[in-house]
Amino acid sequence: MTLFRQINSLLFGLFLLVMCSLVYFQFTQTRDFMSQQMKSDLNNTSTSLSLMLQPHLETGDMVGAETLVNVIFEGGFYRKVTLTWLVDNKQQTWENPIKIEGVPQWFIELDLFGTQTHQSLITSGWMQLATLEVEGHPALGYQELWRVMNDTLMILSLLFIISIVILRIRLNYILKPLHQIAEHAKEIAQQKFSSDMPLPSTSELKDVVGAINSMSQQLKKVFSSLDGEVSKLKTKNLVDRVSNLPNRQYFSGQIVSWLNEPGYGGLILAKFDWLDQIHSKYGYQVRDETIKVLAQKMTSELGPVSESIIARIANTEFAFLITKAERPQIEIYLQTLIRVINQEMSKAGCEPNSHYALGVSERTSGLQLGDLLSQSDNALQQALKNNKVSQWFDTDQSNQFNREQWRSRLETAINNNQFVFQWQRVLMNNCSDIMQREIYCRLIIDDKIVNAGQFMPYIELLSLGSQLDKCLLETIAKSHILTMNYEPIAVNLTHDSIRDDKFHQWLKAFLKNIANVERIHFEFPESAVTSNLEQSEKLCEIIRDLGAKFGIDQCGRQMGSLDYLRRLRPQYVKLDQSFAFYDKEDQNIELCRALVNVAKGLNIEVIITAIEDEKQLAHFKSLRTDGYQGYISPPVDIIK
Repeated sequence: MTLFRQINSLLFGLFLLVMCSLVYFQFTQTRDFMSQQMKSDLNNTSTSLSLMLQPHLETGDMVGAETLVNVIFEGGFYRKVTLTWLVDNKQQTWENPIKIEGVPQWFIELDLFGTQTHQSLITSGWMQLATLEVEGHPALGYQELWRVMNDTLMILSLLFIISIVILRIRLNYILKPLHQIAEHAKEIAQQKFSSDMPLPSTSELKDVVGAINSMSQQLKKVFSSLDGEVSKLKTKNLVDRVSNLPNRQYFSGQIVSWLNEPGYGGLILAKFDWLDQIHSKYGYQVRDETIKVLAQKMTSELGPVSESIIARIANTEFAFLITKAERPQIEIYLQTLIRVINQEMSKAGCEPNSHYALGVSERTSGLQLGDLLSQSDNALQQALKNNKVSQWFDTDQSNQFNREQWRSRLETAINNNQFVFQWQRVLMNNCSDIMQREIYCRLIIDDKIVNAGQFMPYIELLSLGSQLDKCLLETIAKSHILTMNYEPIAVNLTHDSIRDDKFHQWLKAFLKNIANVERIHFEFPESAVTSNLEQSEKLCEIIRDLGAKFGIDQCGRQMGSLDYLRRLRPQYVKLDQSFAFYDKEDQNIELCRALVNVAKGLNIEVIITAIEDEKQLAHFKSLRTDGYQGYISPPVDIIK
């Protein structure tokens, strides 16, 4: 029971007790008063009547005596009058029935007033003439008692209602800070640090609110320090100190993760020999300042062209990983890069279009890391050899379909639910039980099974992500995959779905109409969350309210803050695949540990990905992660 209800019940009980006491006191006092009043009236009437009857009795005037009694009796205040003549023992009786108007019968039947009688002896000198017995009528007592109790109860009831209303309003006002404290404490438990609560007027609550505000600020500092530690470690271990660009270590991890997932884009390797000329002429300080300015210019100019990672991998060597672009867009990116380089060379007093070279290669289906690096390096060496600014590595591989052919085939396969599902177990660290099963889908196109790595780039290019996710979820529900095992299943959502408000509403209706909704886990890519945080919050709220769960995939891939974890409150995070490729002796294990600590501080489960064997798994045992996933337990076909 809430504190408000407890106080309300206590005061209600006390008021009821007081009211009952007042009613009882009023009732007994009124009854006793009326009894005494009727008794006194009965005595007075009996005495007066005896004196008035004496002359008639002395003369034997029976008619006069009867007339006198009738006058008194007809007033209705007496129930019974008995006159007994002692001369001949003749007895005359006058009697009224007990009929009381305006009083309910049940109240009369309570017999609140006992029978009151008064007997007197009428004499003449020493001679006894008659006896007079008068019995009072209770009508007046019942009527007066009923009126008084009615008035009392009505007044007390009205006061009770008014008091309850005033009490409720006042209690709401008094306890409002307490309710705010409870809500604020819940937010603190969820690492949601809102502004400080205003101090209430109630002195007893001021200290409590002050303590809560202080605790909130302290916990906020703790979380900020953990987040700051992650940022510092990223800067220390993964950022080049001169250019403030990602270094070779970060770039290597990101290109591995990129190639292990469906995607499209290209790689540019650059060698800037003109920086050595500046070093020779002006020293390393001027060279370093030139590198810093060049890095800032490349970041600002190339960012709007395409999503990419720019890294300094050696003194005069840079790498540009273009993660989402087709060849025409890569060419625009390349031309923009050349323009920026020439501008900075002119400012530094160097001759444009000389003493640097760019090698470009495009990602193709099935391309491995070594192949992509080799292609870009070969193109770079060819450009240096031929004294050219840039050189493409041209492959003989041609696209299987053009864009419109891909659109037609993908829409046909999606709308006809031509899905072939696999799932991969996510295992717990402590007991190797199954935490969840992640769903992977393939499509049947032209009677052939096509892997996600081949068609997902075109899903993103053609903005078919929402359509794919809708049909995929409907097929999962119709295929009863949710009930095949007790473990939940994880479904990856595309960028399109996360930022599509119409998909949000569709998903809300979908989750309302399926059973075992708690067995569905949705996974958001970190890049989609950081670039669409508001839409991600709305979608997470829908998923959470309807009983499903969600997690963040590729956590730690971005260089920015992890504050989005505090805002979204996912059930789990999957660390980026790049962490699995760090050597045990590498200091980047500190970064991985810091990421885990941030998640643990928010009560978020942590899953390591890309684990290939027990030796690699043992490397992460000390990090207190909750689960792991990778080719140590490869994907298998779902057998219905």
